[in-house]
Amino acid sequence: MASVFSFPEPLQRFLSKFPLHTYPPVPVISKRPLQKPTLWIAPPRITAIDQTSNSDILSTDVECLKWQAYIALRGVTNIAVRWDVSPEGGIDGRLPCLHTPAFGDASSELLAPRSIPGWVDGQVGGGNDSLNGYGDEMLKDESHAWVSLLEGVVHAALNLAEPPQPALSQLFRTTTAGGRALEAILSPPPAPLTGLSSVLPSYGTNITLSSIQGQYTDAIASLSERLGTDKWFLGSENPTALDALAFAYLHCLLYSMDSTRIEVTRRVNLVTWECRVRTQVEAAFTRT
Repeated sequence: MASVFSFPEPLQRFLSKFPLHTYPPVPVISKRPLQKPTLWIAPPRITAIDQTSNSDILSTDVECLKWQAYIALRGVTNIAVRWDVSPEGGIDGRLPCLHTPAFGDASSELLAPRSIPGWVDGQVGGGNDSLNGYGDEMLKDESHAWVSLLEGVVHAALNLAEPPQPALSQLFRTTTAGGRALEAILSPPPAPLTGLSSVLPSYGTNITLSSIQGQYTDAIASLSERLGTDKWFLGSENPTALDALAFAYLHCLLYSMDSTRIEVTRRVNLVTWECRVRTQVEAAFTRT
């Protein structure tokens, strides 16, 4: 039935230059169902060179590597990894994410990092230890201080050791550490990027590796002294979340191309410990 309304002829001629085309729906490609849990991570250091070794299966991103180490040290194995998903494809636009297969009545899920510990508890049991694997309440409290040290000055040093960005781009870039601004994790807070004599209002932060080098050196020395000859940090009988965190930072520092790695290589116990734990972490993962 023709419409009773009509457009003026000049408008019709204008709209005719923008025709509306309708296309058939795109068919959904059938894929194999997910066979085993798969962790989405940032790319490893080397990809697909030696398919017979797991030496290239650890993410170069410390946030992703924290969770790889956590899953492996909790005793979960046979976890697949994939690194063909950009961070924008993850939950909240960040990686890692854990994709779990459907099992029984449970449907397939995509889990954010905050949900991974609960999933791991369901796989290996646990979650009822009020001490979180530490020997006593004092050691549990001490672990919080080491976590703050690693996620503070050590994370900042690792972040600042990355190749420098052009000076102009730094004015429009927010430097972050695990979703937090670097100035929020350093104590004392760094100076602003623009000073009182600048015609621009205070903006950004003036953070350099040399400005925190002393704190970073003391942090690595303290970490080495506290580990000593123990198998796990704080003398725990089994690995804890602190061990996963320490491994992620030590591994990334040892494989960095910056002078920050020197402070770690000087401590033989840290290098030996990282090598032993790396073998255990690598063994827990397979490629998709």
